Amino acid sequence: MTKGILGRKIGMTQLFSETGELMPVTVIEAEPNVVLQKRTLENDGYEAIQLGVVDVKESRTNKAEKGHAEKANTTPKRYVREIRNAKLDEYEVGQEVSVNVFAAGDKIDVTGTTKGKGFQGSIKRHNQQRGPETHGSHYHRGPGSLGAVDPMRVFKGRPLPGRMGGEQVTIQNLEVVKVDEERNLLLVKGNVPGAKKSFVKITSAIKAN
Repeated sequence: MTKGILGRKIGMTQLFSETGELMPVTVIEAEPNVVLQKRTLENDGYEAIQLGVVDVKESRTNKAEKGHAEKANTTPKRYVREIRNAKLDEYEVGQEVSVNVFAAGDKIDVTGTTKGKGFQGSIKRHNQQRGPETHGSHYHRGPGSLGAVDPMRVFKGRPLPGRMGGEQVTIQNLEVVKVDEERNLLLVKGNVPGAKKSFVKITSAIKAN
């Protein structure tokens, strides 16, 4: 069954492994989450728990959000996500979930929103090759041919310049290096999607070996 918690990416640092190897790690602050709701097969058609983290100002909430949070005897949360296929028997509405659901050595999947890069050309956005710099070339960083003349249009899916980043991405099979219960921190080997202070969802790896 799937375990999970919501947290906030603090940044990156380095640790030495037991073998003396220097290891890049991402620090995720996962303060206690609150179970806001339990999704069941009978009512919703699937099983999941809904978690919330970080209180939000009362002026930024509406009546529905307040009522939803009151059922769990808590305040409205800023970041709310569902953990699918969780073992519902182990959770109750209003229960707190802390970082100790994971342990060092666990394999996890981390979902976050990538950094927004704004409007970018096809070379940066799609890793296309550039044209010659010299010898009279009039083609340097353009998108290249847009297709044959006959269709009289550009086909869907053509890699073109446009908005880059700001997408939901999941990095799979990351390893938990350390769990700091006192400071509510998870140290994860490698990088995770998103900018500093952005929210991420951490779940058990679905492809763990």
